[in-house]
Amino acid sequence: MKLHKGLIGVMMGLAIGFTAIAAPLPGEQNVAHAAWTQAKADKVISTGNKYLGTPYKFGASSSTTRVFDCSSFTQRVFKVAVGKSLPRTSRDQAKKGISVSKSNLKKGDLIFFKASKTTTNKRITHVAIYAGNNRILHTYGKPGVTYSAFKGTSWEKRFVSARRML
Repeated sequence: MKLHKGLIGVMMGLAIGFTAIAAPLPGEQNVAHAAWTQAKADKVISTGNKYLGTPYKFGASSSTTRVFDCSSFTQRVFKVAVGKSLPRTSRDQAKKGISVSKSNLKKGDLIFFKASKTTTNKRITHVAIYAGNNRILHTYGKPGVTYSAFKGTSWEKRFVSARRML
């Protein structure tokens, strides 16, 4: 009986020891995930950079890279960069991913805007990619695909929401 109890004790000790070896340290998974997400965010921005200067055209087809509207641009960039399929319109894109506060924006997050900073209507009319360092990568009007400042600008005043897709 003593041998049996001793054997059970040894087996339990080994099981616990092996579990501890295989288990990640506190925060270890978050660090690995953060690095993986950062690499993907960098890829999103570098892919978007390839289209700098591409003209804007409202309603542009998602099958062309000769022109973009804001949502066909984000749709193309995420698909090419990280294989992530996004819906066609900015309003539908705003329903995907995880909600992020303006104060917690990270590179690669999508930011959604309303038409005017003065309107109380929060209907989404524009989408951009947060590029870090207070900049957004997007397309609109004459400049086409471009970078714009975010904080302290009319873009920030038109902010409706942000979503993390990565």
